[in-house]
Amino acid sequence: MSNQKVFSVSTLNRCARQLLEEGLGTVWLQGELSNFVAAASGHWYFSLKDERSQVKGAMFRGKNRLVSLKPKSGLQVLVRAQVSLYEPRGDYQLIIEQMEDAGEGVLKQKFDQLKLALAAEGLFSTEHKQAIPAHPISVGVITSATGAAIHDILSVLKRRNPAIRVVLYPTQVQGDTAAAQIAEAILTANRRNECDLLIVGRGGGSLEDLWAFNEEVVARAIYQSQLPIISAVGHEIDTTIADYVADMRAPTPSAAAEYVSGDQQHQRQQLSQLSLRLKQTVSRLLLRDSNKLQQLQRNLQLNHPDRRLQQQTQRLDELSRRLLHTGNQGIAHASQRYAQLSQRLQRSDPAYRLEHLKTRQQQLTQQLTSNMQRHLQMQRNQWQHQCQELSLVSPLATLNRGYSITRDQQSQQVIKTTTQVMVGQQINSQLNDGSVVSEVIAIQANAE
Repeated sequence: MSNQKVFSVSTLNRCARQLLEEGLGTVWLQGELSNFVAAASGHWYFSLKDERSQVKGAMFRGKNRLVSLKPKSGLQVLVRAQVSLYEPRGDYQLIIEQMEDAGEGVLKQKFDQLKLALAAEGLFSTEHKQAIPAHPISVGVITSATGAAIHDILSVLKRRNPAIRVVLYPTQVQGDTAAAQIAEAILTANRRNECDLLIVGRGGGSLEDLWAFNEEVVARAIYQSQLPIISAVGHEIDTTIADYVADMRAPTPSAAAEYVSGDQQHQRQQLSQLSLRLKQTVSRLLLRDSNKLQQLQRNLQLNHPDRRLQQQTQRLDELSRRLLHTGNQGIAHASQRYAQLSQRLQRSDPAYRLEHLKTRQQQLTQQLTSNMQRHLQMQRNQWQHQCQELSLVSPLATLNRGYSITRDQQSQQVIKTTTQVMVGQQINSQLNDGSVVSEVIAIQANAE
C-alpha cells in the first residue's frame, strides 16, 4: 500500500473530467430530449437518450440564448457538445454548445462526413479531372425527361449551337431510387460511348431534393467515368458532392449548355480549372486552419475561467435547492414541536381531558364506521379491478376481439408455427361463439 498513490475523491473526479474533455473533446450527437428543466438561473438541464441509453446534459444561459427551437421533452435534436463530468457529484454529462432540430441538420452532417471521406481518398483531386472537349459533336444529358433542366439545356443549345447532337439518358433526380438510376445512366453512357461528354444535373431545390447528387454511389460513378462530366445541379448557390467529383461544375443546367455550345470555350475551360484548383487549395488551407483552430479552442475551453464558473453556477443551483428544502424542513419541525407542547399543556387539565375523551369516543365511533365503509368500498373496488384484469387476460376476451386459437383436430395441440401442419391435415379454429373445423390446402411461410 505504501507504494500506491492514494487519490482523494475530488482529485479522482477532476482527473476523470480532464480525461473526458481532452480525450473526446467536442462531439455531435442525435437523440431525444428527456426530463427537460429550465432553471431559474437561465440554464437548461435535461437528458439526451436513444432506444438503449441516456446521458445527462446541461446548456448554459450564454449558449441557449442562440437556440432557435423551443426545447421540450420528446423532441429529437442534433447537438454539438463537450463531454465532461460534474465534479461535485461525479456525474458524467454533456456541456451543450449548439442545438438544432434533427432532420436537415443530419443531412448537413452526412454531407460533411462524406465530403471529407471522399476528399481523403482523392476523388476531388485535380489530377483526376478530364479536360472538357472544346468543340463537342454529341452531348449526353443525364436528368429527368420531364424536368425543367432538359428544356433549358435544349433551348440554349438550339439557340447557340443547333449542330450539337443531344442524347438524353432519362433518370429520376429525386427520391430513394434516384441515386442508383443516375449512377446506372453514367455507366450506360460510358458503355455506349456515343457522346463526347456528359451533363449530369437537375433544377434547384432543397438540400433533401438534391440529395441524390450527394450519394456516394453517384460520386464514384462520376469518378470512374471515362467520359468527361459537367455537374449542373440546382442553382448557383447549391453545392453537391457531384460538383466536387465532376470534371467541371456549372452553376445551372443552362450555364452548362452555354459552356459546351462554343463561345470562348478554351478561356472558360482554363478559368474553370484554375477556379477549381483555387477552391481546392483554399479548402485544404481552410481545413488545416480549421483543425488548428479547433485544437486551440479545445485548449482554451480546458483552461477557460468560464468553465469553472459554469461548474460553480451548477453547484450554486444545487445548493440553493438543498437550502430551500432544509429551511422548509426546519420550519415544519418547529411547528410540529409547538403543536405537541400545546397539546400536552391542554391534556393536563382534568376537565379538558374528560371532554377530550368524550370527543375522542365520538371520533373513534365515527372513524370506525367510516373505516368499515371505506374498507368495504375498497374490497368492492379491488374485486371489480380484479374482475377487469381477469377479463383482460382471458382467452375469451382475445377471441372476442377477432382472434382465434388453432389446434390440431386430432391431438388438440395448439398450432403456433407453419412447421406444425401439413397439407391435408384437419385443424380446429376456436372462435368467440364456437369453432370451425377446416382442412389445410396450402402452407405459406413468411419471407425471411
